Amino acid sequence: MFKNYFSQGLFGRDLLGSIVVFLVALPLCMGIAIASGMPPAAGLITGIIGGIVVGAVAGSPLQVSGPAAGLAVLVFELVREHGVIALGPVVLLAGLIQIVAGLCKVGVWFRMCSPAVVAGMLSGIGVLIVASQLHVLIDAVPKARGLENFAALPGAVIDAVQGEAGSLVALGVGVATIAIMLGWEKLRPAKLRFVPGALLAVISVTAVVQVMDLAVKKVDVPSNLMSAIAMPTWTSMAGLLEPSLLIAALTFAFIASAETLLSAAAVDRMHDGVRTKYDRELTAQGVGNVLCGLLGALPMTGVIVRSAANVQAGSATRMATIMHGAWILVFALLLPWLMRMTPVACLAGILVFTGVKMVNFKQVKALAQFGKGTAWIYVGTTVAIVATDLLAGVLVGFALSLFRLALHSSRLKVGLENHDEPGMALLRLEGSATFLRVPSVARTLERVPPNTRLQLVVDRLHHVDQACLELLREWGRNASARGCELVVDWHQLNQRVEGVRRAA
Repeated sequence: MFKNYFSQGLFGRDLLGSIVVFLVALPLCMGIAIASGMPPAAGLITGIIGGIVVGAVAGSPLQVSGPAAGLAVLVFELVREHGVIALGPVVLLAGLIQIVAGLCKVGVWFRMCSPAVVAGMLSGIGVLIVASQLHVLIDAVPKARGLENFAALPGAVIDAVQGEAGSLVALGVGVATIAIMLGWEKLRPAKLRFVPGALLAVISVTAVVQVMDLAVKKVDVPSNLMSAIAMPTWTSMAGLLEPSLLIAALTFAFIASAETLLSAAAVDRMHDGVRTKYDRELTAQGVGNVLCGLLGALPMTGVIVRSAANVQAGSATRMATIMHGAWILVFALLLPWLMRMTPVACLAGILVFTGVKMVNFKQVKALAQFGKGTAWIYVGTTVAIVATDLLAGVLVGFALSLFRLALHSSRLKVGLENHDEPGMALLRLEGSATFLRVPSVARTLERVPPNTRLQLVVDRLHHVDQACLELLREWGRNASARGCELVVDWHQLNQRVEGVRRAA
């Protein structure tokens, strides 16, 4: 097997791919950790586990796992409310939930989530990342909530200008980072397309900061990576009995799984190789998160940015993912002094750039092709996440999706027609008469003139629920007060009632 691997040139492709992914992943691992309110080493450990361990057993060979911007907001809120000590147990439990879900073969069910909700979730997360990292961009401390960050930003900028808090020099470093990434994205030569703009920005800006000895905050990476490991204690594990932490673990598991499996589906569309085994991928993610929880690191997901870089670099097998994790490990163990030169504002600039790209309002037009309701689900999910929190926003998105589904499944055409016979009219019901259509049926019944014999036509009525049935019965009972009469073939109508059909 190994002989064929080397003889077919697969090793060379995977080696190049692993280096490209490593260069993309390294600044993101540290930046996402800082955005999560955790030390950069926590992100590096997650990147190492995601590459070496998850890469070896993943169901999607070319997908790359590691710390994701999508979970940074959740981690930040958890650490703020419960402290760093709660992160390990929560991530550990989330991993166990993923393992159980994978072994029970429910991986495909995580793909049931509406694409509009997922797109809205990512956009909302992008807005929250931008809101928090704009503070980090000036070496200030971000607030707990997205709206609070936006509200406090003008004051933070004024403080930086007046020299009371923050730093205009750091702002210059962050803006330079964003400018380099944007310029490289627009102007890079085709032969150098594999060089990540983030890496180029980090190297350039860090070199300028070191040469000019600028007074900005630097990344704090320990000399010994092992010293960053913080294994959960029995006391912290007992804290999982607290309902809020159980809900946090379920939220981590669900969002990480949905993002991973949707990312895997996107990766499958990028290449013609081995297809994803979703249950295996879900189990592998669970194993990775259990290890991250045991080591006190960040939670992981499959991430589309690194995965796309892996595919575009020409990687052929899972060895590229494994080797990228090994590169992070070697770099963190042998060159921590080099990472400590990196300005925090530089990493904040990378995340602001990433967050803005996550907020892709062009998706509104694309989603609207599947109905305006789909686009409104996207907008509603995004706004709800920014205004409240990630879990509440996703639940709002699900509620909107279900409401839209209910509206579509209860389409009903209500028609009131005159009959050839004087004093008689026809009420035609076509489609599904559910409680959602009670108002329109009631309004139509109110238009029936006095002294009218109303005949109900149900030939094209597929379903009627209790609410509509009771409305018709009530109108029929009270019709005589207006000199009206309701003519119904109750046997035919009852055949459209689910319970009666099932009993029959």
